[in-house]
Amino acid sequence: MKRVTGLGGIFFKSNDPQKTREWYRDHLGIESETWGAQFNWRHFDDPDKTGYSVWSPFKKDTNYFDPADKPYMINYRVDDLVELLKVLKAEGIEQIGEMSDDEFGKFAWIMDPDGNKLELWEPPVEK
Repeated sequence: MKRVTGLGGIFFKSNDPQKTREWYRDHLGIESETWGAQFNWRHFDDPDKTGYSVWSPFKKDTNYFDPADKPYMINYRVDDLVELLKVLKAEGIEQIGEMSDDEFGKFAWIMDPDGNKLELWEPPVEK
């Protein structure tokens, strides 16, 4: 079973997300919405299959990264989140909160040994 298949996104805290988005737009060419930006790409092994990764500055006081005290969180893409969570649990890895399943896919969270909260994401099935 594959575990992580790629980067789903980079999320970080910002003192002023709007100003940060403008700076990245003006200086690095990253066009974004209020939630952030989406980078579209094709799968290496199957170029007809597309995917995307997200870049998003969050408000400095967000609690989305809790219980970590770090100013960033990395989102990792996975193929089968439910099965991966079973494997991780058997390996002694504690899941943070409940898995979420919505229009954007399935999400779950774990902590690494350095106290970084990691988001695991199974994208929705492409139609």
